[in-house]
Amino acid sequence: MDDDLSHRGQPSNHAVLGMDLAILSGDVLFPLGFRHIVSYTHTYLAPQTQLLHVITEIARVVGSTGMVVGQFVDLDGSPNTVEFIHEKKYGEMGEFSAVCGGLLAGGDVDEVQRLRRYGKAVGILYQVVDDVLEAKGKGKEKTEKSYVAVYGVDRAVEAAEELRAEAKREFEGFKKYGDKVLTLYSFVDYAVDRGFTFANKV
Repeated sequence: MDDDLSHRGQPSNHAVLGMDLAILSGDVLFPLGFRHIVSYTHTYLAPQTQLLHVITEIARVVGSTGMVVGQFVDLDGSPNTVEFIHEKKYGEMGEFSAVCGGLLAGGDVDEVQRLRRYGKAVGILYQVVDDVLEAKGKGKEKTEKSYVAVYGVDRAVEAAEELRAEAKREFEGFKKYGDKVLTLYSFVDYAVDRGFTFANKV
């Protein structure tokens, strides 16, 4: 979408295969994901009703009210849409990841809603930290629609800390599970501290 010739040190699909095959590659991955879920998740692991809820969540988050609209605004919107873009492209992706785990584990309504808020906060947090890393590592923002480009590094760091606190707050309802949720709780600190420690060394 951003027309970069490489990502993470590897040539982009469209640079190797051409735009038409790159688009088709993306098209085929979505139904492949749904097929994989239905074919390889046995009913003794998760009842069909839970699988249907998971598929519904995925379809919502990658559809016209989720990731697609976020990418559309990212391509054609103004810089002041950065919060909307982050929410749709990254927040909702983190949200559905956490929610699907909760649904498959048999979480109740309150737990799933807590995971929804946790996942959204973590998804946005990841991108805000990435924006800071990109700005400090390259001396300039890669895109005018990054959080740093719009609000500056100091405000981005403040936003990351607010998102960290928000994500952790949702775990108050999971204390009864003890160490089982420790990884998700600790991930929030890892994402922020590791990112900003690296940024400060650059």
